[in-house]
Amino acid sequence: MTYAIRPARLAEIEAIRGIERASARRFVGIIDEIVDDEPSPAAVLAARIASGGLLAGECEGAPVAFVMFRPVEDGLYIEQIDVLPAFERRRIGAALLDAAAERARAAGLVRLTLSTFREVPWNAPYYRRLGFVDIADDALTEGLAEIRREHVARGLDESRRTFMARPV
Repeated sequence: MTYAIRPARLAEIEAIRGIERASARRFVGIIDEIVDDEPSPAAVLAARIASGGLLAGECEGAPVAFVMFRPVEDGLYIEQIDVLPAFERRRIGAALLDAAAERARAAGLVRLTLSTFREVPWNAPYYRRLGFVDIADDALTEGLAEIRREHVARGLDESRRTFMARPV
């Protein structure tokens, strides 16, 4: 099978929301509130598509993965990245992150940042293998601290999460 990374299309918003729902199923019995959480709103996805901040991993003409990002200070903040479970372990997620890094570099930005669960094997440990390092809580920039406040307002348990960064 051949994969391609490309900008997501407006007509794919519901497919992208479906990828997010399917990916959340991996959290059953681990973090059940993620399973029950609604996927990213269509309006947010449309805004990211319009700004160039939503890339799709495509296989045989259909999206099977995506990464959504936005500029925050000197980098691109990875808001969401998901791969359909049937397409995991094929480096599609890594390719999506590399594509986001290339966009950051082209825009004169210096890093990718994200927030993820510390102990879930396909979260922080995975990102560490891809070159991300943890950012100490007391070293969060104002932009990342604002994202943490957004997470708390959504009901996320930030004690289980870490912010990470990788140079582009």
